Amino acid sequence: MPLIEIERKRALESREFLEQRLEQSGFVAIGPTVEVDTYYSRPDVDFLVTVECLRVREQDGGCEVTYKPASDSTTHSTAGVIAKQETNVALADTAQIAHAHALLEALGMVRLARVEKSRTYYRDSGQPGLSVVVDTVTGLGSFVETEIVSEGSQQEAVRQLEETERLLELGSHPVVSSPYRDLLLSVLANEDAVHTSMR
Repeated sequence: MPLIEIERKRALESREFLEQRLEQSGFVAIGPTVEVDTYYSRPDVDFLVTVECLRVREQDGGCEVTYKPASDSTTHSTAGVIAKQETNVALADTAQIAHAHALLEALGMVRLARVEKSRTYYRDSGQPGLSVVVDTVTGLGSFVETEIVSEGSQQEAVRQLEETERLLELGSHPVVSSPYRDLLLSVLANEDAVHTSMR
């Protein structure tokens, strides 16, 4: 059975309270690390419309290419929970980053956006497959993602996700259903519109 990533993202005004709550709840921090994600689309299919993901991720000491399929009513719940199968290809080392970009561009893929973030993973040794990820994204602000990677019952994974959010008192933070890629492109489009109107 394929592994499915179940996640929900929320906006944060401040990281500090959440990070204290995570430590009090027994989560262990891994990081922070800097991740740079470059997103691509096909020339004949707009991944912004289909909400597909094709990205090259650069991070401390490694890089990978990831694909996530298009979104529909089975992958996106009305409560902002996203459940998708991820296909990840880890590259040998950071020297392969340029080759990954060259390969995608040679195949005609269109570069969409570059997202840079500082990311800290929090893990609970008693709950394998569960991560709480705290991000500060350049140009966007701070966010928290509660993620579960599972090959079992999706319903059980969603229950575990919601229980973790309650434990961490995340219910008052607004759900964000758009990928960082889309959020950043929207901000950049608004900035371009402001600059154009001021000319």
